[in-house]
Amino acid sequence: MAQYDSFARFYDGVNGEPADRISQILAYIDEYRPSAHSVLELGCGTGAILAGLGSGFSLTGIDLSRAMLEVARRRCPSARLVEGDITSFDLGESFDVAICVYDTLNHVTDFALWRAVFANVAAHLVEGGLFIFDLNTLGRLRDLGDMAPWVYDFDGHTLIMDVDFADEPLSRWNIRVFEHQRDENFVQHAETILELGVALDEVRDALSADFTLVAQSDTLGATPTDHSVRALFVARRVAR
Repeated sequence: MAQYDSFARFYDGVNGEPADRISQILAYIDEYRPSAHSVLELGCGTGAILAGLGSGFSLTGIDLSRAMLEVARRRCPSARLVEGDITSFDLGESFDVAICVYDTLNHVTDFALWRAVFANVAAHLVEGGLFIFDLNTLGRLRDLGDMAPWVYDFDGHTLIMDVDFADEPLSRWNIRVFEHQRDENFVQHAETILELGVALDEVRDALSADFTLVAQSDTLGATPTDHSVRALFVARRVAR
């Protein structure tokens, strides 16, 4: 079973609407690729980002979770949605922009496959096309590993999440959702999600084979470091 299959119907309730992330993506597109008309999202999940980009783009999403894609089809019926692996897909077309957010890339747990993702994205972008993606940094994963379990109530249900980073650079996100039933009982849904932490200099070096960085930022707008909460990159595909 693909990661997040068991949590697909709870995902949007936990995360809410990604209005800030959508605004940021649109601002980068407007600044660095204003003529863009096609967008590919890697790890599109429930389609929340695609649905928020508006009707001005031809939208395509790819995700490994069939259950997440079922939600995405309802949220964004105009998008082309593909069940597939972001490390090895071949869609047979090129896009102006590719995005990969909500630390989707961290879910690829072998850094050699990060390079495969970058090469695959480059193969699916037009010359000068943009690749916009974000990451959980090593520092963020260490901080999460030191924290007590996180408890969150939503829509009458309860989520408990604990991050174990003892086997750095691989983190284990132990997630349980207690689904409230009409009879006041609860049904537990449990899953372990893996994320890989990678030093940002390694990420920049891997990108350099096919891309030039045009922007990078942490959550405060500064240049991201391995101690930042999150790193966001905007890269332009170079001519071959």
